[in-house]
Amino acid sequence: MTPAIELDGVSRTYPGGVAALRDVSLRVLPGELMAIVGPSGSGKSTMLHLLGTLDRPTTGRVRVDGRDTGALSDRQVSALRARRIGFVFQRFHLTTGVPARDVVADGLLYAGVPLRDRRRRAERVLVELGLGHRLRHRSHELSGGERQRVAIARAIVGTPGIVLADEPTGNLDTRSGDDVMELLTGLKRSGTAVIVITHNPALAAELPRRVEIVDGRITADIPAVGGGAR
Repeated sequence: MTPAIELDGVSRTYPGGVAALRDVSLRVLPGELMAIVGPSGSGKSTMLHLLGTLDRPTTGRVRVDGRDTGALSDRQVSALRARRIGFVFQRFHLTTGVPARDVVADGLLYAGVPLRDRRRRAERVLVELGLGHRLRHRSHELSGGERQRVAIARAIVGTPGIVLADEPTGNLDTRSGDDVMELLTGLKRSGTAVIVITHNPALAAELPRRVEIVDGRITADIPAVGGGAR
């Protein structure tokens, strides 16, 4: 099976010789649900940017659906990202004063989908996530859990093969966090590869696969105890 995304001997060094990632190899298959866990400064954010094609490696290869992104132009990489990768962030990043429907519709902006179709697809996804009654509510009118669900809807409205979730429950209470993880688990069932980046070992232990990173290197790649609760 072709990996949804793959890092092959990837390193990332910044000016001044700062090595944020060191010779990392990782294969994530379609439908996998996994965590990348490590302390602050371990290289998680750098890995997120490389997996999301937001940055390019200093050495090594990043492949999405088997395509070597290093052989693509910036425009081609941007198009691939728009079609295949969705992002969910801890701080939601919802545009102030914009209705939830249009925030989600913006997730299709760079895929060339006409406005009417973007809104129709956004409404459908929001209804599926239990927010059909919040289509025209703005971010300040939503609870934290609802805002995170809007952010998830924006990430998945284009039916990406990969979702990268950066501390998706970090700003939520326990119940809202559990709801968000249940939504992400549902994506796994539909064949989407879901990668949760977190510093929370308890959250990571709930998922079927846990990759631990320290000082820019993968130190463990193992199933969670009991195979994960989800």
